[in-house]
Amino acid sequence: MVFKRLLGSLGVGGPTVDTVLDGGPVLPGGQLNGHVHLEGGNADVDIEHITLELLAHVEAEGHDGEEQEGSVIFERFTVAGAFRLGEGERTSVPFSVILPWETPVTELYGQPLGIVLGVRTELSVAGARDKGDLDPLTVGVLPAQEAVLEALGNLGFGFVSADLELGQIHGTGQQLPFYQEIELTPPPHLAHAVNEIEVTFLASPGGVEVVLEADKRGGLFTGGHDSLQRYFVDHAAVAHTDWTAEVDGWIRALVERHAAFAAQHGHQPYGGGYAHKDDGDHGEHGGSGGPGMGTVIAAGAAGLAVGVVGGMVAAEVIDEVGDFFEGDEEDEG
Repeated sequence: MVFKRLLGSLGVGGPTVDTVLDGGPVLPGGQLNGHVHLEGGNADVDIEHITLELLAHVEAEGHDGEEQEGSVIFERFTVAGAFRLGEGERTSVPFSVILPWETPVTELYGQPLGIVLGVRTELSVAGARDKGDLDPLTVGVLPAQEAVLEALGNLGFGFVSADLELGQIHGTGQQLPFYQEIELTPPPHLAHAVNEIEVTFLASPGGVEVVLEADKRGGLFTGGHDSLQRYFVDHAAVAHTDWTAEVDGWIRALVERHAAFAAQHGHQPYGGGYAHKDDGDHGEHGGSGGPGMGTVIAAGAAGLAVGVVGGMVAAEVIDEVGDFFEGDEEDEG
C-alpha cells in the first residue's frame, strides 16, 4: 500500500500515515496485528500518541420509529507514546492488540455476512488530533459459534442477513453498546410455526452466550419480543457435543414457547408448534444430512439457495463497505 492519507488538520507538508493490518480474519477475543507506517513532512514534529479505534456500522430505531444508521467506536488502543518524527523520516510502529470478545463476526468460510467493521488510526501531534486512514476489519467465527451455525444449517435453516443493532439485551452479560443479529428462515416443517429466527452470540473468555429469538417484535433490548431463549456454550465443550441434536432441542423449546406466547395473547399467525417425531429421528427436521450453515451462506451470497434476499447479499456488502469507509474519510478530511 502507498501512503494514502494526508493528515488534514496538520496542513500541507505535514506527516502522512498508513496502517496495514496483517492478512486474514481475526477471531473475537483474538490478536489483531499490524503496522502503522509514518512518513515525516517538511518539518520535524512531536508525536504525542498513536491510537487505533475500532468502528462498527450499526442500526438503531429513531424516535419516529424509522431505522437510522451510523458508526460507533467500540474500542480504543494506544499503540505508541510520545516520540519525534523527523523531516521526511519514514518509520513503522508495530502493534498487537486484543479484540473484544463480543466483536461481531463479519464472515463465515470466506463469505461476507454484511457486517461492516473498521480500524481507524488517530495521530496526535502538538495538541492537534487527526483521524488518519480507515481499514476494513475481517472477523471470523469462534469454534462455538461455528458449531451452532453449522447445526442450524444441518437442521434446514437458511441464512437471510446479519446486522448490528444499537442497544442492550436484558438479562445477558453484554459488554458492547450493540449486538449482532443473524436472521434465519425456518425449514419447511417449521414454516407454519415461526416466520423467522434470529441468533445473537455474546462471547466471553469462558464461552459463548447464545440468544435465540422467534419472530422479533420491537427488538431484543426493548422487551417487545414473542419468544427468547438463552443458552451458554463452554469453549471447552465444543468438540464433545452433538450440536445438531443439542440445537434441535433449543429450537423445539423456542418454538413451543413462541406458540404458548401466541396462544396466551390470542394470536397464532403461523399455526401450531414443533412437529415432533416419537422415534427421535431428525430426518424430517433437516437432520445431520443437511448442507450446514457454511454451505447455505456461501450459496446465498451467490444467489443460489435462499432466494432473492440471499442473492442480494454480496452486492449489498460491497456497497455498504464503500459507503461506510468513503463517507467516514470525507467527514474527517
